Amino acid sequence: MLPSIPMRRLAGVLRAAGLACLLAVSAAHAGELKLATTTSTENSGLLKVLLPQFERKTGVTVKVIAVGSGKAMKMGEMGDVDVLLVHARKMEDVFVAAGYGIDRRDVMYNDFVVVGPANDPAGLKGGKDVIAGFRKIAGSGAKFISRGDNSGTDVMEKDYWKQAGIEPKGQPWYVNAGLGMGEVLTMAAQMPGYTLSDRATYGAYRAKTGLAIALQGDPKMFNPYGVIAVNPARHQGINYTDARKLIQWLTSAEGQAAISAFKVDGEQLFFPNYKTGS
Repeated sequence: MLPSIPMRRLAGVLRAAGLACLLAVSAAHAGELKLATTTSTENSGLLKVLLPQFERKTGVTVKVIAVGSGKAMKMGEMGDVDVLLVHARKMEDVFVAAGYGIDRRDVMYNDFVVVGPANDPAGLKGGKDVIAGFRKIAGSGAKFISRGDNSGTDVMEKDYWKQAGIEPKGQPWYVNAGLGMGEVLTMAAQMPGYTLSDRATYGAYRAKTGLAIALQGDPKMFNPYGVIAVNPARHQGINYTDARKLIQWLTSAEGQAAISAFKVDGEQLFFPNYKTGS
């Protein structure tokens, strides 16, 4: 007959065994990391600069899946990716509170801008109040192209319309694209019309679209980015080991300096934002 084990000791043994199993699974996947991130970090060219530096330093290969922040977090919930780099703080907090993500850290920030045709048919130029600007667009009947993809940009845009007291859905001037930021900027140039963009992607597409910044500078347009590891306790096969390496590198002095150094046409598009404990 096997000797009996006190329940408290048995629970400790099981916890230790579970942790060892998670670490073993993570180690088995070490060297390949799946990153779900926003189209803004991909379209702007930032990841093409950052990730090669990380890969050379660690030997870890990163597979990038560029989608809206909402879809990125859904992929994290399903255990389809290992780590997220997103910009939808309220959604991020819900994701972490629900136990899907761990080790969230602030990484960087930029801001949103309203861009549109150079002739500015809604008369936005010179203003800094984004809510007033949205009301002017609605009142003018000028086209507005929405991401419509539950991205961080899309969530922010919908909040601006709500604050403006306007329901744009179904209006003839409102176009729900369901596309990434780069594609929406291209649509705005072709229609032409206005859209809400993160400054980084707009900077990368400015020359090819000819769109101009119509409104900027409102504190409501602050756009922070966070990095989050998918919780390995939720799904087998999560590469937590290398997710931690990426988080640590992005928030290290080297990673933050690389973010600061990234520029398009001489303009800095992302600003380091990691502070201990953030």
